[in-house]
Amino acid sequence: MAMGKAEREARRIARSGSGPTDAEPGANPGASGAFALLGEVLLVGIIVTVLGLPLVTLPAALAAGIRHLRRFARADGSPYRALWRDFVRALPAGLAVGAGAVVLAGVLALDIVLAGSGALPGGGLIAAAGWVVAALAGGALVLAAGLWSPDLGWAGALRALPAAVGADPAGAAYHAIAAAFVALAGWMLVPLVVPAIGCATLAAAAVPQRPRRRTP
Repeated sequence: MAMGKAEREARRIARSGSGPTDAEPGANPGASGAFALLGEVLLVGIIVTVLGLPLVTLPAALAAGIRHLRRFARADGSPYRALWRDFVRALPAGLAVGAGAVVLAGVLALDIVLAGSGALPGGGLIAAAGWVVAALAGGALVLAAGLWSPDLGWAGALRALPAAVGADPAGAAYHAIAAAFVALAGWMLVPLVVPAIGCATLAAAAVPQRPRRRTP
């Protein structure tokens, strides 16, 4: 029985990387504490929401939040000043991405409202198509934010989108679902946007790292 407890303790230490062990630490030792991870996700949701309030700054805020959660999960050291530095670096070109996203969102919103008013023939289908395009565009924005790095920049991240989708279509679908979840949360109750953005940021950080079945 004592040996069983010792083995369990050794496994716990190996996963967390918190002490000496002969085994390799887990892939994401910083994410081994569920409550700590939940608290970090909620806090990042608040930070990303505040930084993204002007809307055109949202891509830069997402990119910074995603990189922060990746560092947190890897236990690489995740000070908030590093998140701020990433935001500042991502902001200049990110403003153009954010402006394009805002324009597209406005066009889609107008299309959906007109379709729902009955002013357009086949309004139901047009509205449904508008929601699908909105989810796909939101997923592309979250995926691009996850691809962004100071070295790659926004131009490189956007160019890498087709290859990323082709390499992992399921992962791209998860990003679209995460974006749709944020919209649904906001539609249900506006304050729910904050934790939803935190969850979407976590999803963007975690989806590329998930175990995948390899084809021979």
